[in-house]
Amino acid sequence: MPRRRIQVRGVVQGVGFRPAVYRLAHAQGLSGCVWNHAEGVTIEVQGSAVAVSAFEQALQSGIPPPARVQALATQDMDEIPGETGFRILASGAGTEMRPVVPPDLAVCEACAAEMDTLGERRHRYPFTNCTRCGPRYTIIESLPYDRPQTAMKAFPLCPDCAREYRDPTDRRFHAQPVACPACGPRLTLRHADGSARAEGEAALQAASVALRAGAVLALKGLGGYQLLVDATSDEAVRRLRSRKRREDKPLAVMFPDLAHLLQACEASAEETVWLTSPEAPILLLRRSEAGAVVEAVAPGNPLLGAFLPYTPLHRLLLTDVDRPLVCTSGNLSDEPMAFEDEEALGRLGGLADLFLTHDRPILRPVDDSVLRVDGDGPTLLRRARGFAPLAVPLALKGPCVLALGAHQKNTIALLKGGELIMSQHLGDLTSPDGADLLARTVEDLLAFFGARPERLACDLHPDYASTSLAERLAAEWEIPLVRVQHHHAHGAACAAERGLKGPVLALAWDGTGLGIDGTLWGGEALRIEGSTFERVGHLRPFPLPGGEAAVREPRRSACGLLWATRGEAAPPPDLAAAFDGPDWALLQAMLAKGLHSPVTSSIGRLFDAVAALVGLQARRGFEGQAAMALEFAAGERAASPYPWEIKEGIADPTLLVEAVLSDLAAGREAAFVAARFHAALADLALAWARLGGLADVVLSGGCFQNALLTARVRARLSGAGFRVHRHHLFPPNDGSISLGQAAVALLEP
Repeated sequence: MPRRRIQVRGVVQGVGFRPAVYRLAHAQGLSGCVWNHAEGVTIEVQGSAVAVSAFEQALQSGIPPPARVQALATQDMDEIPGETGFRILASGAGTEMRPVVPPDLAVCEACAAEMDTLGERRHRYPFTNCTRCGPRYTIIESLPYDRPQTAMKAFPLCPDCAREYRDPTDRRFHAQPVACPACGPRLTLRHADGSARAEGEAALQAASVALRAGAVLALKGLGGYQLLVDATSDEAVRRLRSRKRREDKPLAVMFPDLAHLLQACEASAEETVWLTSPEAPILLLRRSEAGAVVEAVAPGNPLLGAFLPYTPLHRLLLTDVDRPLVCTSGNLSDEPMAFEDEEALGRLGGLADLFLTHDRPILRPVDDSVLRVDGDGPTLLRRARGFAPLAVPLALKGPCVLALGAHQKNTIALLKGGELIMSQHLGDLTSPDGADLLARTVEDLLAFFGARPERLACDLHPDYASTSLAERLAAEWEIPLVRVQHHHAHGAACAAERGLKGPVLALAWDGTGLGIDGTLWGGEALRIEGSTFERVGHLRPFPLPGGEAAVREPRRSACGLLWATRGEAAPPPDLAAAFDGPDWALLQAMLAKGLHSPVTSSIGRLFDAVAALVGLQARRGFEGQAAMALEFAAGERAASPYPWEIKEGIADPTLLVEAVLSDLAAGREAAFVAARFHAALADLALAWARLGGLADVVLSGGCFQNALLTARVRARLSGAGFRVHRHHLFPPNDGSISLGQAAVALLEP
């Protein structure tokens, strides 16, 4: 009688894979066994040749939706005489850790229905889950994925839950986080000083009442603490903004259900699929004028970051409040999200009026993912919950590489065995807490996957927290450290994601990154091949008076741009209004003397300058605000492009600036100028692509978060016969820098 061993690799732990295998084998009358180990899952089946063949076919189509088979290998075995029945064996340790754990999954329909049904054991239980939903990465200590290796080890199963866990016909068969009100985690509502106010259902009810009354609630969510307020109350939203020190940056809004969301936003069929998917990301949707969400949630922004409740706790809370809630990370601006209880009380005590917490530990912080659906598919703007730490197979083989990413929107990447494991979004590293989170995440990721890097990669900038950590670790581990130029990493990241071996032309457009010449780059056309690159084209540099201050004040970028293109002159009318007293003269003096005025080729700073020139944004409250103002002003308006003068690949913006000022002097509106400016950048992209002479062009960098710019550039290049590639699985912003660093370091001779 045939016996076959099947080795399965992929996302096959924590998603009900073994129970599904059990049921498939039982249906075919096969004997054998299945077990987890660090490399994945091994199956042995024995029976008739027809039954074994049918089982193998069903294995591909009958696995639960969250599971994903990446590799499958079969081997004929000797028959075991007299074997009967099919068993799920205890997990084995294996020999090499592999990235087989799924991310955290949104509550499934079956669990949601159970919570809603009066008389069910888990009626209104905020920690309901099964094999197809619930916490995963945020609660796992180590592989293989079994309850003793999770944060649930402190909650022994009650007899009812134990029976479900052992029953192959139950959807909770071997669901590691399984729990119920009798044996699982419990809610506590606390005052800002940490003292308890209510427990269990009473805590949930009191939190709902407080939110309806305008309170700021700190909620212990799936991967960290979040701050919640009533999104229909202008006063409540402004109170949160004041406490969080977040003046203008858009806030995400969670809706009780899809019906509520569609009253406030427009959503296509594809967007609706993403909203209701197991990943349940925040989706950028166009706002509806009829929506009840107040303007203060996203001032001056036609889009809204909208999402649906993805945990039972969120679902219960939103249902009780029965209105949309702002749901944003529990932190001050530029700090990492709080996720440990004592830390949260200490850091958020001045922000929140109440804390709705629970006793299930969060082992690692994971923020919400952010996604936008564009004309050619999704654009992942923040890769976190629902996506991390899913391994992505890449056509890159070689030594194990650890890359420590960028200074902003940081992620770290582990390239191992042809698979890329990217950490969750960690945020900015400017604060000591941010730098500490980076170091902890490196330690956690390496321990979790049992990795021993043979090479390290980091940015060129000597003062970044990621660079300092990379230098220390490289010395401790005695391995090579590869320093990768920021925009080279951007281009290499997109090429690696899209499976391009090169050479490719990379349009790397963003704010700023240190160039190999010591200046600040950001408007680059690079020819990339392997671990090398050549600068084919770039924006003619212009000075930034005040350096870092110019990043916060677009008016300074405008001043520097005018100095570089027109020399010393009075500011045009729309820009003059942005300067008080002697400010303009002081900046002119700085530029004349070359004091604290680094030069940049940044397209991002060019966006800032034009936004200030047309009077849209003189001072910004958050990164990218000025560029967003130009994008939204342009809308879908068609316009002729502004001219460029390009010599030997260097794009001189003088003609563009003169044309902008001419339009403004003629009384043209900001929307007209913004549309012409976007068209000009599409022309520039085509000019550089033709100069590069390569069929494949990759788009990467923070500027390509701009949907209008990306669409215009793609259309212009595709229309001219170029193959255009952009990010889908990883962000176009600095969240993909670690991927590019890893790819370059791997290919380093």
